[in-house]
Amino acid sequence: MLPAGQSIVVGLNAVILAADTEQPQVLIVPHPGSDVALPFGPFNPAEHRTFEIGLRRWVAEQARFQLGYVEQLYTFGDRGREAPVAAMSGLENSRIISIGYLGLTPVAAPPPEGGGQWRGWYRFFPWEDWRSGKPDMIETDIVPRLRAWADEAGAPGSRAARHDRLNHAFGLKGASWYEGHVLDRFELLYEAGLVDEAARDGQIDRPPSGPALGQAMASDHRRILATAISRLRGKIKYRPVVFELMPERFTLSALQQVVEGIVGYRLHKQNFRRALDRTGFVEGTGQMEAKTGGRPAELFRYRREALAGLPALGLATPRL
Repeated sequence: MLPAGQSIVVGLNAVILAADTEQPQVLIVPHPGSDVALPFGPFNPAEHRTFEIGLRRWVAEQARFQLGYVEQLYTFGDRGREAPVAAMSGLENSRIISIGYLGLTPVAAPPPEGGGQWRGWYRFFPWEDWRSGKPDMIETDIVPRLRAWADEAGAPGSRAARHDRLNHAFGLKGASWYEGHVLDRFELLYEAGLVDEAARDGQIDRPPSGPALGQAMASDHRRILATAISRLRGKIKYRPVVFELMPERFTLSALQQVVEGIVGYRLHKQNFRRALDRTGFVEGTGQMEAKTGGRPAELFRYRREALAGLPALGLATPRL
């Protein structure tokens, strides 16, 4: 039962992702103070015929961006998540249940002035980018602090459970690093009070000590972004969704680099291309892209119309 005077509001959050050969990007909007936010707004049943229509209107208004591909991501309703957003939205006496959506676009062109801005998603999760090897911060800044937190648990069983979660999430003590555990890793850092949002939300009574672990976001928006990255990292392996992030014509090297940016590690080139050939997803156009100082590369296209209605698998992501 809700406290007296409190109402429930359905909110709509958009995680809009783009990619290039250097860095996957997320569309953010300014937020009062130092944080940034995902496009967000309340669902208005009098004005919005569907949730998706409401979402598209909020994104257009706040980010000056027209959504293309979009799918429902998750529903977020933890108690305490609403205060920062409520202050931003004029909904101070409301419990906000947010429906998150994942949007993909092949173009990261800057929106018009006064709209959103593109930011590399690894500025929010720097420990997730293994393309140049295991990030040093995992061993120097994250694991020691998480182990100290795990040892603070009251009962021995609680300490063991925390250490198990740590080992599982960060690939320690014989466990393997799994790129899909983005949300699990962020949740651990939040519970341990190691990210700025923990102090802001009252999880801890002081700012976290030690180096900052990524840029903070408004409300639980970094958690929502972590959920979206986890979803996308998993989904490219069983659906050809990565082509929603590619231009109409692309080289196979560019496709590989985009996939590497998403999963966060380097791929074995020959194995990736052999697996890609077996899917039948792409075909050569006969056109060439000249590269300064290098051999021309053929441009390919996604066979969207040829594969329509057929069972579609995703892309193999063999590690280097």
